[in-house]
Amino acid sequence: MTCAYIDASHEHALGYPMQECTECYLSPIAPNMCICRACHKLDLNNKISDFSRISCLEELILSCSGTESVEDNTFKALSTLKILELWKNKLRRIPTPLPSSLEVLKLGDNSISVLHESDFEGLKKLRVLDIQNNLILAVSFSTLSSLCSLQSLTLDGNNMESVSGPLKLPELKYLSMENNKLHSFSASFFAPLQHLQFLRLTGNLLTKVPLNLPKSLLSLKLERNQLKIIRFRDMKHLENLSELFLSENQLSSVDGAQFLPNLTTLELSRNHLQTMPLRLSARLQKLDCSNNFIQRVTVQGFQDLRDLKHLFLDNNTVSTFEAGALHACAQLSNLALEQNLLISIPLRLPDTLARLDLKGNDIQNVGERELKDLKQLQVLNLRNNKISALDRKVLENLPRLKYLYLDGNPWNCTCDLLRTRRVLMAKGTDVRGGQCAAPAESQGESWMSSKKILQRCEDHLSSTEQGKEVRKKMKTDDLSSEGVNMDDDYYDYEID
Repeated sequence: MTCAYIDASHEHALGYPMQECTECYLSPIAPNMCICRACHKLDLNNKISDFSRISCLEELILSCSGTESVEDNTFKALSTLKILELWKNKLRRIPTPLPSSLEVLKLGDNSISVLHESDFEGLKKLRVLDIQNNLILAVSFSTLSSLCSLQSLTLDGNNMESVSGPLKLPELKYLSMENNKLHSFSASFFAPLQHLQFLRLTGNLLTKVPLNLPKSLLSLKLERNQLKIIRFRDMKHLENLSELFLSENQLSSVDGAQFLPNLTTLELSRNHLQTMPLRLSARLQKLDCSNNFIQRVTVQGFQDLRDLKHLFLDNNTVSTFEAGALHACAQLSNLALEQNLLISIPLRLPDTLARLDLKGNDIQNVGERELKDLKQLQVLNLRNNKISALDRKVLENLPRLKYLYLDGNPWNCTCDLLRTRRVLMAKGTDVRGGQCAAPAESQGESWMSSKKILQRCEDHLSSTEQGKEVRKKMKTDDLSSEGVNMDDDYYDYEID
């Protein structure tokens, strides 16, 4: 039956504009929808029915439809089908047989509990298989051995307790088994995967790093496991590894990552570290040691990290920061030191810094010598410290400063502070100034906007300043109208 009428409200229901389709007929699935033989993509949200009349289909999406079962041979006629998405349904088994032309199969968020070898028979072109968030408690990878072209396999969130080999997937590049209950792997489990580049094992019960990982690995994720020790010597064959994620484990020390010569990202947040990792890769660009128990930052820990750009040491107990400790880090642009025990801004920080975060420390004074060399600084966060005064000369040394967070400090709102305010407004810096703690008549007033303080210090403010007042207010109003949230910290760690 050909279509005599197309409901405009369904114009894009097929994934293609209707005018691009030919040989259309009314769908037995949705009588008011037109299905077209020449369409290459079909996006449906109804019950599976007869697809024999659209055999040229290349992409079929049937997600979130509540489908519980699919009859055998339902997809058999779709000889050109490349992509089949059946995620977020109630399927208990994989539909069979599937077209041999299939390249992508997504079955996530169903109720599949068992994988059979016959489920994947003839799928020699399949490149992507996603079976995350099902009910698969155990997997024998021999059931997947016919998938000779498989490049990506996702088995996250199945509560898997065991996996077994052999892993005969010669083209596999991406393997994810996150958020399961895996305790360990056999010593040779990963060895056959000679092209594996990305391995995701976050959120399991591993107590040690799997042995004999493929040397082709570029990225390894092991967060939220139960690792207590890392033997980098056992990983030295991973000469291509660029990213290593070890956050939320039980590591008390990390030493010897120089065995991974191409490592650029190392994440160690939320472990039990009391000292900085030593002997790290000289190519490291990002180091995250936040949320640990580190007390000291010394020259020794950073003397070889010439390529380091991002350093996160927030939420530790750092009270000692050696002057020039980061001097060798000639490319450092972002330094996070919030929520520590610092009483002063560290001296001789790299002049390449674009962002410096010191929120939630015990800093009382902001001196000119601490910041005078930071000509590239764009974001300075000094929230929630013990600062009561800020010399305008400090700010004159920061020509590129865009964002300044000063609230949460006990400000003494003298007329000198108003001079500082004038410098900030002239620079066009976005400021969160906070409230006055003194003098008594100004308590609770915002020192960046209080008319009372302005009137009290009006003799110190020039007419030029008053003109800038108006312009700044207009700028602030414009920002507010654009939906800019001035209450939030500006966390952009990709500043040029």
